[in-house]
Amino acid sequence: MQRDTQQRRAIREVLERADRPLSPAELLAATREKVPAIGQATIYRNLKALEDLGWLEVVIIPGQPSRYELAGKGHHHHFLCRSCDSAYEVAGCPGDLDPLTPPGFRLESHELVLYGLCEDCLGD
Repeated sequence: MQRDTQQRRAIREVLERADRPLSPAELLAATREKVPAIGQATIYRNLKALEDLGWLEVVIIPGQPSRYELAGKGHHHHFLCRSCDSAYEVAGCPGDLDPLTPPGFRLESHELVLYGLCEDCLGD
């Protein structure tokens, strides 16, 4: 059984309120607002534990550090801001990608990442 520490509660709260995937560095900065003494090792240890418990999922974006989001959101894709490196969830999916699959191949899954500028960076 995992202990429910002040640090873990703060990490969970930050992830629940973020409404987007967070990198360990983003999570550390946001969690320090609640628990100033929290360290990077504690973040990584709790990310692993929460992933093992099925509470988190890892978001892989090529060329970027792993990010983490709440589990159970179903199939969806992500948008990466090229200016601030923030990742966001994209609702929906383009659907049937079989026409893009080479002849004689079988498509089993896909990941789609959109790249551009987020609303905040467009305003700068």
